[in-house]
Amino acid sequence: MRVAIVTESFLPTVNGVTTSVLRVLDHLERRGHEAIVIAPAGRGHDSYGPARVHRVPSVAYRQFPVGLPSPVVAGALADFCPDVVHVASPFLLGGHAIAAAARLGLPSVAVFQTDVARYASTSGLGPVTAAVAWRLVRRLHEQATVTLVPSSASLRDLRRAGVDRLATWGRGVDSVRYHPNRRGTGGSAAFRAAVGAAPGEALVGYVGRLAPEKQVERLAALYRTPGTRFVVVGDGPALPSLRRRLRHLDPVFTGALHGDELADAYAALDVFVHTGVTETFGQTVQEAHASGTPVVAPAAGGPLDLVRHGVDGFLVDPLHDHSLRRAVRLLVDDPALRARFGEAGRRAVVGRTWERLGDELLGHYADAVAAPAVPTRASARARQLSATS
Repeated sequence: MRVAIVTESFLPTVNGVTTSVLRVLDHLERRGHEAIVIAPAGRGHDSYGPARVHRVPSVAYRQFPVGLPSPVVAGALADFCPDVVHVASPFLLGGHAIAAAARLGLPSVAVFQTDVARYASTSGLGPVTAAVAWRLVRRLHEQATVTLVPSSASLRDLRRAGVDRLATWGRGVDSVRYHPNRRGTGGSAAFRAAVGAAPGEALVGYVGRLAPEKQVERLAALYRTPGTRFVVVGDGPALPSLRRRLRHLDPVFTGALHGDELADAYAALDVFVHTGVTETFGQTVQEAHASGTPVVAPAAGGPLDLVRHGVDGFLVDPLHDHSLRRAVRLLVDDPALRARFGEAGRRAVVGRTWERLGDELLGHYADAVAAPAVPTRASARARQLSATS
């Protein structure tokens, strides 16, 4: 199979969209499929493995290159002649790619990953802006052969917005790298020492991108939780603001970590706190579970599918901080509860490998190839004019 992946984010930018695309490319190569990537302009990375990377013009927004509609898209698709077009987290570039695929008669699989509309509604932009954003989401996805959603919350949201042809596709997790065996060992112990966690002190932390929509400032509600040390792992445009807003909490900001360093950080935590309410999935929640670390997360979005309340973590009120404080305090005060939740979280994710999720994705590709062509807006208008003539 020949797969063209059009993504709103790619190397050297590292985030959830990029990581997911890289794992898909790895799986396609293992299974003997051909792929190309169409992505916003970035330094270097003209290929990834055997896949050529086609770059389109972009503009910067909050340290991210945002790909712009470009003739490069249709040209690369026409030259490569893919069996299917995979569109990761479609926005400007992705919407243009879905339309280009439709014009070329190519099936497209749109992967819903960034909840732009919910971000608008939680960023003080008002209900009118949120409604416009949902209309944009519907328009982006209406020409896709199928839209893959990562969670039941996203499925409900898109159905409510009027998006059809939906299927569910989650995310895999590397349960070999993220493993409880790291807990208390060299790298994990060194991380605890580096951030100043004293023996017997509970290390509470956040891992992820530091951006306004992640709402990491909610950690401030944990001020004066006794017996705790706080750490924030990640980088992003909200870092200067968070240094000010969390100064009373006195967390250690480690910057972004990758590979074994990141795995050691997860294993060093006693409690992982996920803060944002706009997550369509929550990959860091899965990585914490794989590491045997209990999770506290808002009862909203992707974590609703990932955290079993009272089994491997706590789901807390997404709007008020009292339940966040209570949940963290319960785990800080009860090492046996932390251990029980950590074991349950590990068992829940150990089978969610990228290999299994990759094969599921190949099944969605095959379904899209076999599906009837989705009418374009032009063909729909032509039918309407014909019916009225």
